[in-house]
Amino acid sequence: MNYRRENRASRTSLFDGLDGLEEGRLRASSSYSHDTTERDNDEALESLQDRVSFLKRVTGDIHEEVESHNRMLDKVGNKMDSARGIMSGTINRFKLVFEKKSNRKTCKLIGYFVLLFLVMYYLIRLLNYIKG
Repeated sequence: MNYRRENRASRTSLFDGLDGLEEGRLRASSSYSHDTTERDNDEALESLQDRVSFLKRVTGDIHEEVESHNRMLDKVGNKMDSARGIMSGTINRFKLVFEKKSNRKTCKLIGYFVLLFLVMYYLIRLLNYIKG
């Protein structure tokens, strides 16, 4: 993550020394004169090569990040599909149970017992809290 922050911070330094882009062509800086020497051209070329290699590294990092996010999204999608399959199976089982009246009555009876147990549990806890 630190590397990305450094890349963002140094992104502005990519075009240092240039006044900007104007209608598709580079406008020369004020220090650039018509009497440039071969050494100035070499320095400018090296600077440009450094910037190109920096941009190449940044785009490579972006590509790796996109690939890792795609892999993660594929895993999440696969897990969601399996969960959907499990849930549909469970719903189908509930439908089978509630189709028959005797099964429906049994489920209601179990539900009432669970509810009664929870009410008694909380009442006992409340009484112990009041006493204690």
